[in-house]
Amino acid sequence: MLHIRVISPASLTGEAVSFLEKATGVTNLVTLPGAARKPEGDLLLFDVAREAANDVIRHLKQLRLNVVGSISVGHIDLSLSEAAARAEEEAPGESDDAVVWEALARRVSQESRVTWAYLAFLAIAVQITAIGVLVDSTILIVGGMVLGPEFGPVSAVCFGLLNGRWRLVAQASRTLVIGFTLAIAITLACTAVSRGLGWLDYQMLLEGHEEVQFIVKPDRWSFIVALLAGAAGVLSTTAGKSSALIGVFISVTTVPAAGYAALALALGQWEEVGGSVTQLAVNITGMIISGTATLYLQRFLWSRYGRQAPTQLMRHLRGGPGPEG
Repeated sequence: MLHIRVISPASLTGEAVSFLEKATGVTNLVTLPGAARKPEGDLLLFDVAREAANDVIRHLKQLRLNVVGSISVGHIDLSLSEAAARAEEEAPGESDDAVVWEALARRVSQESRVTWAYLAFLAIAVQITAIGVLVDSTILIVGGMVLGPEFGPVSAVCFGLLNGRWRLVAQASRTLVIGFTLAIAITLACTAVSRGLGWLDYQMLLEGHEEVQFIVKPDRWSFIVALLAGAAGVLSTTAGKSSALIGVFISVTTVPAAGYAALALALGQWEEVGGSVTQLAVNITGMIISGTATLYLQRFLWSRYGRQAPTQLMRHLRGGPGPEG
């Protein structure tokens, strides 16, 4: 369930309440006339099933309540209400299958920006994986992969491509380029200092690294894994499955490839630089392709079959009788 708070001018409250009283999936509706002060207006509070949220939010925006008032949406972790349970049962589809597009748009917009936190996490992740390569530690490499925040801008690119929001695509792409460039530069500088102190030499990158050679040898499997990870990442983002998103981070070698590239640059291993940069490009490209396709498929299936139960949908896809059959 989602909890929505609306501030509505008195002139629009009647129409809004009339809609909410009849809307599928809406429950626990509360109206507080004149309660809002900034902006001034009536306060409307209600819960809505995630599956029905898009239609409700769309109608409230058609009333321009997001312009002349305010619309806020929050998640409900626990709802002990028979009315809420009935509202969820009445709403079409399943909550995990529903994408709240306004929430996704706001999330990807925020994650497409260059922030100090994003740059810091990515730089630290790349350095950890670089150290993991040097000491031949799979644990450190996986740890750096989990820490990397790069899927946020990747998902923003997917959303932008799906909806033709080219400014968002450009902004997210810029964030990816700046983030990886800075992370590689910082790791390169640290590697150069370590080499000057005599802590490493170029032989350390050439010997005893059979287990991490996949980072610099992209092949068809690398691209397939990137496609699968991009699809899984988008699904976990839209369904709010953070544990699944961690699995996506572990699946793709974007961060290790950046760390390996920095090491190879510092140690003058140009062939290894090319392989790791290619791996980085293959992973990001694959995730963008499959992520965009997954979002399109989610939107298409929900718009066409969202009001059917899953068993009815599968029967329809198999060519059997539909709901009326």
